Amino acid sequence: MATKFLAKALLASVALATLSGAVMAQEFDYGSFPGYTLKVKLIGGTQYEKLYTRIPEWEALTGAKVEIVSSKNHFDLDREIKQDIASGQITWCVGSNHTSFAPQYGDLYIDLAQSIPASELAKYVPGTLQASMVDGRLVQLPRVTDVSNLYYRKDLYEDPAKMEAYKAKFGTDLAPPKTFDEFKQQIIFFADAPNLYGTAFAGKDEGMSGRFMEILRANGGDLFDANWKPTFNSPEGVAALQWFKDIYDAGAVPAGTVNYTWDEIGQAMAAGQLAVDLDWPGFAGFYSDPTASKIADHLGFAVAPVGTSGKRGGWSGSHSFSVTEACDNKPAAVSLAVFLTNDDSELMEAEAGNLPTRSATFDQAVKYFNENGKTALAEMFPIWQASLADARTPPLIPQWIEVSNVLWPQLQAAIVGEKTPQEALDQAAADATTILEDAGILKQ
Repeated sequence: MATKFLAKALLASVALATLSGAVMAQEFDYGSFPGYTLKVKLIGGTQYEKLYTRIPEWEALTGAKVEIVSSKNHFDLDREIKQDIASGQITWCVGSNHTSFAPQYGDLYIDLAQSIPASELAKYVPGTLQASMVDGRLVQLPRVTDVSNLYYRKDLYEDPAKMEAYKAKFGTDLAPPKTFDEFKQQIIFFADAPNLYGTAFAGKDEGMSGRFMEILRANGGDLFDANWKPTFNSPEGVAALQWFKDIYDAGAVPAGTVNYTWDEIGQAMAAGQLAVDLDWPGFAGFYSDPTASKIADHLGFAVAPVGTSGKRGGWSGSHSFSVTEACDNKPAAVSLAVFLTNDDSELMEAEAGNLPTRSATFDQAVKYFNENGKTALAEMFPIWQASLADARTPPLIPQWIEVSNVLWPQLQAAIVGEKTPQEALDQAAADATTILEDAGILKQ
């Protein structure tokens, strides 16, 4: 079933709506909580942790202390949160969340609209805030918006020998791929294992499910029909899965990519081990930093390829912060969530290449890039913004992660040759049908 709930949200961000002076003049009261320790569970990883360097500012402002009791990639954090729910041990107050994950948590989190003044909420991109609601409740404050596009190494694409070889072999000029077929062709062309791979992909958890979903939709298919019947075992789905299998069989990706998540891909790209990376805006700051990345001087950007339908899959969503109902000091927890998504925090996120969730930040970020010699990020921002019209979330239903968890192992099995793509997708579709029937969503 098509899910375009974020499209309007993200288009709203492109419009760069200017906030009224009345709204801008009102400052949020972060409160005073001397002697209190706020326990939090936050997503970890290269593209997320710089923001947490602002936590001492909040501590100085409020008198409270923050204890990070868990910091993991979001898939592991999600599993841990579900264990907490099952055991009834919700002893923490603020948790990292995501629009893809939020619908499954039930009443774990409070309605932030009841605790944050409307004047403060008006500073966020309206549609992005709307996409952060579940059953009419604002259960999360968005910190960054993600949509996947291409990073590529200009030194490889501009190498005369490679340009000549590519033109001789394929009859076209070497340039960033415009279609997924061309993308596959280039991945295999550039691969020179073990020194260089064409690309890598997240081969497990929702990373695998989401990337498959993206190519499936680009091919004109979708995960479900209008009645929530699984349809991803369609010819479009088989073609999408075959795309991954082809580059894996060609040895054009690292063999371990079937167990990669985002950090492994990011480290490989920054180390110069990949030619192209279809990835999130949050890696732009890392890739363009010459102290951390070997490709900083050769980094290029391009919009994601289209599939056989001529459209982009536009996989998108927003990372966020939520406050638990069980929290022993909800005002302190809300205060931190607002602080970590306020104007200064959003500018920090944007300076790292992330797409911010507050309307005023877009103009500020581009101005900052131009004034501080960050030409790569100044180039990247409008490219990522241009792709927002195609942005689509995974299905915003509580069962999405459960469906993903029966889908990605089957995708993985087909990629490594344990099943045919059709066999794998048929089994995943049968398992997903059971999940949705049991939930009462799919009615035969």
